[in-house]
Amino acid sequence: MPRLFTALEIPRDATLSLSLLRGGLPGARWVEVENYHLTLRFIGDVEGHVADEIANALDRVRRSAFQLTLSGVGTFGSKKPHALWAGCLASPDLMALQAEIERICQRMGVPSDPRKFMPHVTLARLKNAHPLEVATYLSSRGNFRAAPFRVGRFVLMSSRESVGGGPYIVEEAWPLLGTESVKLSGTASLPGVSGFMH
Repeated sequence: MPRLFTALEIPRDATLSLSLLRGGLPGARWVEVENYHLTLRFIGDVEGHVADEIANALDRVRRSAFQLTLSGVGTFGSKKPHALWAGCLASPDLMALQAEIERICQRMGVPSDPRKFMPHVTLARLKNAHPLEVATYLSSRGNFRAAPFRVGRFVLMSSRESVGGGPYIVEEAWPLLGTESVKLSGTASLPGVSGFMH
C-alpha cells in the first residue's frame, strides 16, 4: 500500500539550484534530484476509497497561484542531525494553502501531524554525520537562495517504503487559480491509485 501526501513540485531551475548543494558532507545520503518536493500534508497509508474521498475534497480548494523562493539550509535533529533541508522565504499564500489542506484532512479523519508545518525540501538523510562537519557544511552554504518560481498547482503524491524516500508518483494534480494548466486527471477519483491500494 503506497503512502500518500500532498506536495508542491519543484521546477527544473530551482531543482538545479538545489542540486548544487549536494556533496561535501560525509554521512549524507543525498535525495535523488527528481524526488525533490515540498510536502504540504502527510496523509499516510490509506485505503483506496479513503484516498478517493480525500481527492474529491481537495477538488474544492480555490487558491491563487503564487511565487515561492527557496532560501537557506538547515537540519532536523539538533543534537544528532538526521536530515538536511532547504527552506523557503515566508509565504502567506503557501501557509494559507497548507492550512486549508490541513482542515480538509482533519475533516476527513486523517490523523493530525504533531509537528508544526515547516516548509522545506529534504536534500539528504544523515547517518552518523559528525555535528561539527554538519555545522561547517551549513555555515558554508547558509546564504543559499534560488530564483523565485511560480507555484501553479499542488499534487497528491504516493511513495513506496524505500531507503531515503521515493520514487514518488504524482497521482493527481489541482491547478491553482490563474493557471492555465489542465488537471492531471479528468475525474475526481484517483486513476491507478484505487487499483493498487486495495
